[in-house]
Amino acid sequence: MKRHPALALVELDDLPAGLHAVDAMLKRAPIACLRSGSVSRGRFLVLVGGTTAAVEEALLAGLAAGAESVLDRLLLADVHPRLHDAIVGARRPAAAGAIALLETRTATAIVRAAEAALKATEVELLELRLGTDGLAGKGTAILQGELPRIEAALAVALARLEETGAAARHRLIRAPHEALLAQIDSGTVFASQELLELEGERSG
Repeated sequence: MKRHPALALVELDDLPAGLHAVDAMLKRAPIACLRSGSVSRGRFLVLVGGTTAAVEEALLAGLAAGAESVLDRLLLADVHPRLHDAIVGARRPAAAGAIALLETRTATAIVRAAEAALKATEVELLELRLGTDGLAGKGTAILQGELPRIEAALAVALARLEETGAAARHRLIRAPHEALLAQIDSGTVFASQELLELEGERSG
């Protein structure tokens, strides 16, 4: 998929307001509506891309149309390439290294946190989930890299969330088990997990 220099994400409380916002954004500026639709808890996400000027204009129109139904919004004027790919659904394979696990109450907040981590440190974004598949509207991210870099990335992400008043739950796994990394590779949605054949502990 084509990478856009800027992205905007709008999170709304209901479908009618969401579709109204999409219509207003498309009419305001020449943008690409990359993805829009309902997610869990009845929320509605809108993701658009384009030039920074066009995306800014479209975002203003979407916020005006969504009005009191807007839960959160985010403008990525210079989006990190790996964040761009993750937002549109790309995954990266797990490798050796520590992992940081983040969960926020909104999908927009997790994107904000991931952006801060990727721009400040050399880490990988393995998975980004935005309010779907039983997350009850939450957002999750899995980062991986060398331990000092992951510790720094986690600190940056949490500081960014604190600046905006967003709550987050997080964990740091310094040396993840290879079976856990294999599960992460196949995704963190229970229903889509591949069965892993592991030898269990045997009694004498």
